[in-house]
Amino acid sequence: MENLSVLMTCPMSTYLEQELEKRFKLFKLWHYSSTDQFAKVNANSIRAVVGDTKIGADAKLIDTLPKLEIVASYSVGLDKIDLTKCEQKGIRVTNTPDVLTDDVADIAIGLILAVLRRLCVSDGFVRSGSWKNGDFGLTSKFSGKSVGIVGLGRIGSAIAKRAEAFGCPISYYSRTEKPNTNYKYHSNIIDLATTCEILVIACALTVETHRIVNGGVIDALGPKGILINIGRGLLINETELVAALIEGRLGGAGLDVFEKEPVVPDELFGLDNVVLLPHVGTDTEETSNAMADLVIQNLEAYSLSKPLLTPVV
Repeated sequence: MENLSVLMTCPMSTYLEQELEKRFKLFKLWHYSSTDQFAKVNANSIRAVVGDTKIGADAKLIDTLPKLEIVASYSVGLDKIDLTKCEQKGIRVTNTPDVLTDDVADIAIGLILAVLRRLCVSDGFVRSGSWKNGDFGLTSKFSGKSVGIVGLGRIGSAIAKRAEAFGCPISYYSRTEKPNTNYKYHSNIIDLATTCEILVIACALTVETHRIVNGGVIDALGPKGILINIGRGLLINETELVAALIEGRLGGAGLDVFEKEPVVPDELFGLDNVVLLPHVGTDTEETSNAMADLVIQNLEAYSLSKPLLTPVV
């Protein structure tokens, strides 16, 4: 394993860095002024890349590393990896599914509660001393509201299970109808948005799902509807979303992801019906370490010519 040179694309996890350094020859891309500067000296050494949701392995990086054999993503999402080029070049790809499902599903439910019950605004009401001058006012309940989920994969299913515990009827949209579920299937997203009060975006970002939530979907959800996004920012047309919130055509939103992270539209900061998180759906100590372990295990398996634990390509 010592002869496997690994390039880490950006800071992710101190634990992951330490474990990689114990087992492999680790290079850190952010220690260099540019990818080109790194490549001039080390391009022919790198056989493995560890990337994440910020910097994965795009076509340029892959072409820069002629000896690259495997990309291990510290994430479940694969939108920052050029999978087509990896397939063409015979480069293996792994990710970290399952271990992060519960945390992302938990944060989705947390966002729903925070938006409907105005938890962040309530906290500010107490901290500012405003409670001394009168009661906060009424909010909206979560229990029993209809929930629509875009993408009924591992995370979408976990969100549905949690929402069921609140007595919420569940419906969903995906490319195909899922077997062995009692949830109502909609063959297009507009129908789903029309029939639910809370719309949760939990699908992967692909060419087909890029900005799948547009103005039409938002208008179908309506002025009392709540939109939750724990997938990727580019699943939603952010300009349309901001306009709908400002104009009152959408009731509220809970967002863990954005189009151009860490940049967030300034217009959202003044809205008290929006809850904003800095892409922390998987960011617990337990899950971060479990994801790191899975990255390590995949690299170890590859270096020992054993089957990969979570192969994608």
